[in-house]
Order: sequence, then structure tokens, then C-alpha cells
Amino acid sequence: MTPQLANKATTLKEQQFILPGYYTWEEFEKIEALMTSPSLRITYLDGYIQFMTLGEEHEMLKTIIGFLLELYLCEMGINFIPVGSATRRSQEKGASFEPDESYYLGQKKENPDLAIEINITSGSIDKLEKYKRFQITEVWFWENNQLSLYRLRDDNYEQIFRSELLPELNVNFFATCVLMPSILEARTEFIKGIRK
Repeated sequence: MTPQLANKATTLKEQQFILPGYYTWEEFEKIEALMTSPSLRITYLDGYIQFMTLGEEHEMLKTIIGFLLELYLCEMGINFIPVGSATRRSQEKGASFEPDESYYLGQKKENPDLAIEINITSGSIDKLEKYKRFQITEVWFWENNQLSLYRLRDDNYEQIFRSELLPELNVNFFATCVLMPSILEARTEFIKGIRK
């Protein structure tokens, strides 16, 4: 092996794996206790366990989306509490998971108002069910270079095309800025756009 190849760093892509079989909450807790890697996420929903690694593309998108959203909230004078990927966990609800980003808008409540999830790969367990268990008002999914928004109504999620929590936010413009190759360019264009 040449020295150049030996020192070459690589980044892993996001991967998802659903563990075959059904697991009780107690079994889930035992499996979770064995996990030692901070870059591995574990989700539990109704007896099913999913593992997910976080790739560079996932983390880049999560960070840019969070940055632009927080910039928007500050520009619009909306008080918020960012709680990132804080674990939502309840044996009674049969669920444990981490959103990629989450926010309380206004003040802290029982659960965040908004959660954001970045999906680079497919194969995840029911995306919205876990959020419904915790009554998260809006859930935004970044998939295929666009945002899909869902609003909780009557204990079910309905797809919406404009955020009801942030009705002034142009979601398509937001997505365009997320995809810009330069974070500085994205910031400049985004601020120009929201100040119009």
C-alpha cells in the first residue's frame, strides 16, 4: 500500500438497517445499552428497531437547513428554542428516536413544535408515526433535494405546501438556498429574499 493511500480519509454514506424480528421495550433498552458509536442512531417503534449511520451529506444538509431556518427565525423576530436531535423516548408510546433538528417556537412546551428529518436513503420505519406519538405539530422531510411538509390534524398528518407555523416562509426559495454550493452565497440570497 502506498503512503498516499494509507493516509487518505474516507467518509461513509448514510446507511439504514432494520433489525429483523420483533423486540420488546426491555430488549430494545439492552441493545441500545450495547451501542458505543455516537455516529450510529437507533430508532424504536412498536417492536421494530432501525439502525442508521450518519453520512457527510446528511450532516451537511442538516446543518445548512438548521442554519438557514434559524437565520429566518431571527430575521423575522420569532423566538425559538433549538433542541437539535434531542431524543424523544417513551415506553408507553412505544417509540424512541432522534429528529435531525427540532424547535420549540415561542416558548418551551411538552414537545417541540417543529421537527426536521433528512432522508438520504430509503427503507426507514414509518416516518410520521413516531412524530405523531409525541404530537409534533409540523414535520419537515428533506428528500430528493426538496422539502415535504406535514401538519398534525385530528391525530393524523396531512401534507401541506406552506408551513402553517411559519406562513411567510417561501419553502421553494428556502430549498433553493439550501442547495447553493456556497453557504455564504446561500445566506446572502436568503436574507435578500426574506427582506423583500
